[in-house]
Amino acid sequence: MIAKVVCFVAKSGTGKTTLLEKVITELKGRGYRVGVIKHDAHRFDIDHPGKDSHRLTAAGADTMLVSSPEKLALVRLHAEAPPIEELIAIYFSDVDVVLTEGFKKSTLPKIEVHRRERSATLICRGEEHDPALIAVASDEPLELDVPVLDLNNPARVADFVETQVIGKNI
Repeated sequence: MIAKVVCFVAKSGTGKTTLLEKVITELKGRGYRVGVIKHDAHRFDIDHPGKDSHRLTAAGADTMLVSSPEKLALVRLHAEAPPIEELIAIYFSDVDVVLTEGFKKSTLPKIEVHRRERSATLICRGEEHDPALIAVASDEPLELDVPVLDLNNPARVADFVETQVIGKNI
C-alpha cells in the first residue's frame, strides 16, 4: 500500500509544527496510523558525541541503526537528499497517511499554513501559483481558489485531511 501524503508548508515561524502536533493527535484519536517527515534545509544530527551510535557513524558506517523494544532510529549518509517519494516508498508503507513539514518545492498535495501576523503573502498563491495547493489553514479569512480552513481549529483541519487526502486518491 502506498500512503496518502500531504505537505504542510509555510514560512518559518508560522506554526507548522504546532498545527501538525494537533492534527496528528486528532488523526491518531480516529484510529489512523500516521507517519511524519520533517524537511530540514540545514544540517542536523541525532547522533551526539560520546554515544556509541555517534562513534560508529564517525568510524565510517554508511548506515547505522539503533533498535530498542520501543523504537528505532536510522542514520544513513548520502551525497544528496533522496526524493520525498523515495522516502515514502521505503519507510512509510505501514501507515495510512504521511504528513510532512516542509517540502514546499515538491509536487505533492499541500496545505499552506498562514498566520496574519507572520506574513501578508502566501507561498503557494504569491509570486508563483502552486497547482499542488489543496487548502490553506489561516487565522484570517482569505479569498482563494482552494478551501480556507480555520488554523485555530485543528479538528477541522484533520477532517479535511481525512476526507480529502486519506479518503481520496490524490
